[in-house]
Amino acid sequence: MIHSEDRGAVRVLRMEHGKVQAFDLELLSDLIEAFQQAETSSTKALVLTGTGKTFSAGVDLFRVLEGGRLYLETFLPKLDEMLERVFLFPKPVVCAINGHAIAGGCVLSSACDYRMMSSEGGQIGVPELLVGLPFPLLPFEIVRFSMAPQHVQRVIYTGKTYSPIEALQVGLLDEVTGSESLLQNACEVAAQFGAIPSVSFRIVKEQLRKPVLDGVAQYSNDARLLEGWSNPEIHGVIRQYLNRTIKNKT
Repeated sequence: MIHSEDRGAVRVLRMEHGKVQAFDLELLSDLIEAFQQAETSSTKALVLTGTGKTFSAGVDLFRVLEGGRLYLETFLPKLDEMLERVFLFPKPVVCAINGHAIAGGCVLSSACDYRMMSSEGGQIGVPELLVGLPFPLLPFEIVRFSMAPQHVQRVIYTGKTYSPIEALQVGLLDEVTGSESLLQNACEVAAQFGAIPSVSFRIVKEQLRKPVLDGVAQYSNDARLLEGWSNPEIHGVIRQYLNRTIKNKT
């Protein structure tokens, strides 16, 4: 599910899981393992990317509907574990967004240190409320941290997905580049960040990001979140969303 390739001091991690790199327990576990291995390796920086026309479509909603509460009791903590590992990873992480980055895919890119997307990359955004799902607290705070504060409410409430240029304007991206040069440019940025003394980079990254996790730790909505994600009414909204979006793609 995670293909690893070393390009000098930079390690490229490429997700390939199903058609759209949807988050399920298996992909989350493989991402965690890949980051664990990279942390103890001699790699100086990471580039995270996807496959085909999609970076990631976010949470596998079919698995949520099929697995119900029992599945969610394991899945939601695993999602937090993966995002926290990426968010606080002690080495630079550049996200090369090769295609659509929707919902959890957008959150994962936001957890990285630098986000690049090709000008023909597709759409990016967080339509969780349109799907009917309340935001888990850590993903919510990661999105809030990573984007321009004056746009946060509009991006969250409307659930709009943005073109690369629009996403750059609201702070969901740091750079837009050509599709053919995306991975190469991402590796170059990663190498630049990786050349910074590792101790200095790690300290500054912790200064920037640790307060986010400290804030999350002071407030837990785990019980309400699980109730919301397990709610039959919300599952009905999810089914309508899936029927609508799948129909539009056929």
